[in-house]
Amino acid sequence: MKISSNFDAGNIEVIALNSFEDIQLRIPKDNASDFAQWFYFRVQGAAYQLCKMRFLNISETAYPKGWEDYQAVASYDRVNWFRVPTYLDGDDMVIEHVPLAGSIYYAYFEPYSHEQHLNLIGMAQSSGLCQVTDLGSTVQGRDINLLTIGHEVESDLKIWVTARQHPGETMAEWFVEGLLTRLLDPQDPTSRALLDRATFYVIPNMNPDGSVLGNLRTNAAGANLNREWLTPSEERSPEVFHVRNKMQETGVDLFLDIHGDEAIPYIFVAGTEGVPSYNERIAALESAFKQQLRVASPDFQDEHGYERDAPGAANLSMATAWVGEHFGCLAYTLEMPFKDNDNLPDDDYGWNGQRSLRLGEASLSAIYGVLKDLR
Repeated sequence: MKISSNFDAGNIEVIALNSFEDIQLRIPKDNASDFAQWFYFRVQGAAYQLCKMRFLNISETAYPKGWEDYQAVASYDRVNWFRVPTYLDGDDMVIEHVPLAGSIYYAYFEPYSHEQHLNLIGMAQSSGLCQVTDLGSTVQGRDINLLTIGHEVESDLKIWVTARQHPGETMAEWFVEGLLTRLLDPQDPTSRALLDRATFYVIPNMNPDGSVLGNLRTNAAGANLNREWLTPSEERSPEVFHVRNKMQETGVDLFLDIHGDEAIPYIFVAGTEGVPSYNERIAALESAFKQQLRVASPDFQDEHGYERDAPGAANLSMATAWVGEHFGCLAYTLEMPFKDNDNLPDDDYGWNGQRSLRLGEASLSAIYGVLKDLR
């Protein structure tokens, strides 16, 4: 039997391989920070054997409550992913599974590889409706690509969508794939109507370094990009530095920052009620957007989520707060679960890439529903 993780986004530490039923593992920290939660590894040579994979350090991970009622994902081909039995045993987490082939992958959530990311950009560009722009380079020299869809005229509404500031939140790029696929469909009436009045600026992956490195939350320099928006630097957080500069060049009328939450098993949004400029107009836009998203997707709900910030108490180093305050616009962080969506549970797949993709598609209907009131 062999366990390996030397591939794109792979991340695991093998402590012991005493037997198929005594596999001891640890989840390593992000490459330059103390965050630990993402795992992704391959098991070979265990076909038809009951494997018990024990994770020894879950109490030391970034979000210990994320393991409650959690089920890991597995795949034989890295295309079709399914949930496997996972449970807590004292201070450990155990995956208990019988592989039906000699090679199988296990992960925290359905991965979205760097190759998929590049293919997504290629697909968007080949549509003929999208322009690809290089904004700069990451800490490790990877491209920071912006996808621009629309006429880019002054009268257009400016809609910005960013994803994967936290690289382990792969559901965010699945969401963007769905949004882009629908937006670039010339036969979709909602997309055509949107592009008659708006230009979309989309960053499918804000953190390609962290994604390749198998990090949960930080870039190659150890920066949590969603805490860098007040004072980004080209050295520590070039990803935010370059994206923020481009936003200031284009302006922003609507901003969606797409994320995943480790502990809360629901789809929800968090707005800008804590920023100094928050007013009745933005509050009304927030309510309208949530209502439109509820209609567009029964997966979305507004009862469970984060506590609302008190007036003036927002953390302006976070993307949604900074953008909402700086541009006086509707700005939301949209969160999806690593577990299942308790609003519409699925025992076999939980929340997954395809469901994230469908939510991305549905989000265009919600955007269309508030379009006339954005400016």
